[in-house]
Amino acid sequence: MTVEVGDVPEAKRYEARVDGESKVAGVAEYIRTAELVAFVHTEVEAEYEGAGVGSALVRTALDEARAANLRVLATCPFFAGWISRHPEYQDLLYQTRSKVSD
Repeated sequence: MTVEVGDVPEAKRYEARVDGESKVAGVAEYIRTAELVAFVHTEVEAEYEGAGVGSALVRTALDEARAANLRVLATCPFFAGWISRHPEYQDLLYQTRSKVSD
């Protein structure tokens, strides 16, 4: 099974397709600014769950964020969980720069 992932900026999401099918197997929705991309929702069609579609979405989206020098805010639980299991991507996570005074 081959999973192809592409960014669809006009829809503000990444789409995954399997084995060249036109049907969308999964999506990762985002909000992007000049410095940050927030991944807010990921959904994989039931028939493709457990087949690596979600992982392909996350890996592609994060690799593209890295290439664009964007920080990542993983508000989507799937993205947050995936990143926690893949330390090589944790450097992308957004860190607040504000300090709280005592």
